[in-house]
Amino acid sequence: MDIEAPQIRLDPARARPVIRQLDEAAVNRIAAGEVVERPASAVKELVENALDAGARRIAVAFADGGKTLIRVSDDGCGMTAGDLPLALTRHATSKIDGSDLLNIRSFGFRGEALPSLGAVGRLVITSRAEAAEAAEIVVAGGRIGPVRPAALGRGTVVELRDLFHATPARLKFLRSDRAESQAIRDAVLRLAMAEPFVGFLLTDLTGGGEGRVILRADAEQGDLFGALGLRLRSLIGAGFADNALPIDAEREGLRLTGYAALPTYSRGAAVEQFLFVNGRPVRDKLLVGALRAAYMDVLSRDRHPAAVLTLTCDPQLVDVNVHPAKAEVRFRDPGIARGLIVSALRHALAEAGHRASSTLAGATLGAMRPDGPAPARIYQMDRPGAGTLRAAHQMQAPIYPGLAEATARFDPLADAPLQGAAELPERYPLGAARAQLHENYIVAQTETGMVIVDQHAAHERLVYERLKRQRDGTGVAAQALLIPEIVELCATDAALVLDHAEALAALGLAVEPFGGGAVAVRATPAILGPVDAGALLRDILDELRDLGDSQRLQTRIDAVLSRMACHGSVRSGRVMRVEEMNALLREMEATPLSGQCNHGRPTYVELPLADIERLFGRR
Repeated sequence: MDIEAPQIRLDPARARPVIRQLDEAAVNRIAAGEVVERPASAVKELVENALDAGARRIAVAFADGGKTLIRVSDDGCGMTAGDLPLALTRHATSKIDGSDLLNIRSFGFRGEALPSLGAVGRLVITSRAEAAEAAEIVVAGGRIGPVRPAALGRGTVVELRDLFHATPARLKFLRSDRAESQAIRDAVLRLAMAEPFVGFLLTDLTGGGEGRVILRADAEQGDLFGALGLRLRSLIGAGFADNALPIDAEREGLRLTGYAALPTYSRGAAVEQFLFVNGRPVRDKLLVGALRAAYMDVLSRDRHPAAVLTLTCDPQLVDVNVHPAKAEVRFRDPGIARGLIVSALRHALAEAGHRASSTLAGATLGAMRPDGPAPARIYQMDRPGAGTLRAAHQMQAPIYPGLAEATARFDPLADAPLQGAAELPERYPLGAARAQLHENYIVAQTETGMVIVDQHAAHERLVYERLKRQRDGTGVAAQALLIPEIVELCATDAALVLDHAEALAALGLAVEPFGGGAVAVRATPAILGPVDAGALLRDILDELRDLGDSQRLQTRIDAVLSRMACHGSVRSGRVMRVEEMNALLREMEATPLSGQCNHGRPTYVELPLADIERLFGRR
């Protein structure tokens, strides 16, 4: 029986909808909803305009979370009186000429920010170009006033008051003043990281007066890495700067620079991940996924890496015109960008060797330090040298015949042993084993302090790295299936999987076309044992669709190797001889990534002697 489609009856009393052209004010208010989501968005747009103008000093002031006042002052090239009205019309910009929308070498290029801000707030622009008089223009609710003479030394000052007063519905959806203030700080912080040679000043003027300085970053000098390192130290703190590795790698027209923190300097959330593309702060899932993949082998799932990374490339290789907020980008070849991040970071982490975060010592000493104020230092002599100790020992020894021979024979600080000091095990980075505590912790003495090693965690990493080297040398053994497993997919998904068949085969997963959208799985990695090939293939396919690459199979294999390493390593509770402990220390020094176990926990803690002495009031 045929089922008739329901018919739509129009009410003859209703007039036919009329198509009409929206007026300019309405168009600008709609555009403002896309470009200016909150006060921080307005600050970002205005600061980027200042950077495009070549500013070397940028001052940002705001009040009440940016709801009542936002002021951005710069020393850039400025605008003439004739430029001001044109700058407030939509799609008017000095950044591009419109002939090539992919060749974008500036932050702004749509010409929407200033007219959008003028449509939803009260905007005053004062500017002065070189060899021209200063001028001022006022916009309120989209109505542009006349250009008037003004007083200004150089550059531009943009003042925005009563943001969203023309769209009160948007104003109701803003968060608290404190939350909006934090968002403004984060926006300026990211831009300051991207431009270490530009000075930034952020001031909160809430309550009147001179206000409170929220962020200050003076312009840095020197080369890119030196300037960026100093800027990150002032913005993020010494903890990140002291535990970050410089990154500089290039591949097929893309260059990756910046700093990435050691795995043991991980965070509980992704709060210290700052990614930039051609100097533009972005929040792109492809880049975040690549960063996560680079640390996959050294961090547990609940920890997040810290990094400040910039991808630089020809503008033709990346599309920044994906979203009005310009927070997302699209690469012409996303696989190259992802592979560059993963390989560069893994290489840097491997080059770091056994190095672990310096913050571990502070946390350890903090746990040891008693509560309350530290006791006053008791005066004592500074640590004497070896010669002074020998003289003191001789003065304290009883007088008896043969004293000199006895001293030379029994004094550990006699001259003969010191002649071979270059070969003393304390000279090694992890020192010489002196004791084993609770059958799990190795205590080693170094030249400048002591090291406490978790023997099981350290050996687990060493065994894991050995297993990975064996796998990479001989390949992943494949277990042929007696009966191939047929996985039904759509034609598009099947083609995507088969495009990566060679890479999957290198990991022990053999797939072949089976007609239509079906794929035949003929072999699986032997190390995984019995496996649901269909579920595994679909998980890989999800990653391929999402990121263009899949680490799922590699992760499964590494997880098995990690479990094997855990069971094959030195167990807690085993008594070790001094020779075994020292051999473990030497292998840690020679093995990459040995500063953290397979789960991202530190394998050792280094305590400087000066800090230990403070615990006892010696300093």
